[in-house]
Amino acid sequence: MEASAVVTFLALLLIAAPFISSVTKIPIVVVEMLLGVFGAYVGLLKAFEAFDILAHLGFLYLMFLVGMEVNLKELRFGKASLLRRVVLFFGMIYALSIITTLYFNLHIVYVAIFPIFSIGILMTLVKEYGRTEVWLSLALNVGIIGELISIVVMIILNSLLKSGFNIQFFITLIILILFFGSFALFFKGAKVFFWWFPEVKTVLMPYHDNKDIDIRLSMALVFTMVALMIIIGIDEVLGAFLAGLFLAFFFKHKTDLREKLSSFGFGFFIPLFFIYVGSTLPIEAFTNPEVLKLSLFLSGAIVFIRLIGSLSAYLSYFGFKNTLLFSLGNSIPLTFLVAVATLAYNTEAITNNEYYAIIVAGLISAIALIIIIKILHTLFSKVKSR
Repeated sequence: MEASAVVTFLALLLIAAPFISSVTKIPIVVVEMLLGVFGAYVGLLKAFEAFDILAHLGFLYLMFLVGMEVNLKELRFGKASLLRRVVLFFGMIYALSIITTLYFNLHIVYVAIFPIFSIGILMTLVKEYGRTEVWLSLALNVGIIGELISIVVMIILNSLLKSGFNIQFFITLIILILFFGSFALFFKGAKVFFWWFPEVKTVLMPYHDNKDIDIRLSMALVFTMVALMIIIGIDEVLGAFLAGLFLAFFFKHKTDLREKLSSFGFGFFIPLFFIYVGSTLPIEAFTNPEVLKLSLFLSGAIVFIRLIGSLSAYLSYFGFKNTLLFSLGNSIPLTFLVAVATLAYNTEAITNNEYYAIIVAGLISAIALIIIIKILHTLFSKVKSR
């Protein structure tokens, strides 16, 4: 099939996705992936170099926008007891992930899969229920920390899978530590610089801008950070994420910047990434008993591990209702499940069926848990109003 035909079909899928999502009430990310499955099944969606590149750019753009969602001030938990509970929560879910992986004799990659976090779908819950919900506010803050940890774990895992447990692996760890230290110093230096010379912010990103300087600077920063990651041998995902974090922290005066970047990303680049991922899934993945069995196990394990961790850390602090909703809200890591599955598959750490099962598990969780959360939220609201 010619590339022009694929591009035309992609354009149709991009237009159709939001309408299908509105009618079915299924998250648009899931719809896009299912459309990718459908496109590949009917033979109208074939891989070619430009599609691969655009999909990769879409993922990096998504991580850039995730970085822009980070509010460093919100991550300063007001009470020491709450911070201790956050530490207990992550300690519990990683311990349970290690135990589950060892008990079922799974590949080491599952130590990263079970506790992985992603706030992509969580942001759709924020739009629906608002940040004033106690459980959702905590889920967002904890989810951001979990996502940061997940990115670091993915980088370490990527190095381990590619080079093995050898000197190169430890060199990567040292480089990673040095990079974080250098970035922290640069961040502090930039903070001091902008404190002394605040007018530089408005020079770089004017309030009234008819030349889209803010977009140009944002894209330049993303590509610079990604190029730097490639040079020093760290996954580009971290560069895109830190570029978003830097922009969100230092250019708050550009209140419309996030919306402008988000509209472009979710309107074009990011949907291409999810359609591409869907196109790598054969329709047989949804009917293969082995794949379905493993996907249900993964979905159940992800929820169970978070539920136990949440009950251990937050039950006495937030009560059963908020704790249950919090654990379910943080059990939909679709975006990073796709990322870690792709990473593991490309390094031959998992089989075809495992790759399919991980992505199907993400799809099942996204649809089922959003419905369950809606039912429970309505139920709890009715009980409260009585």
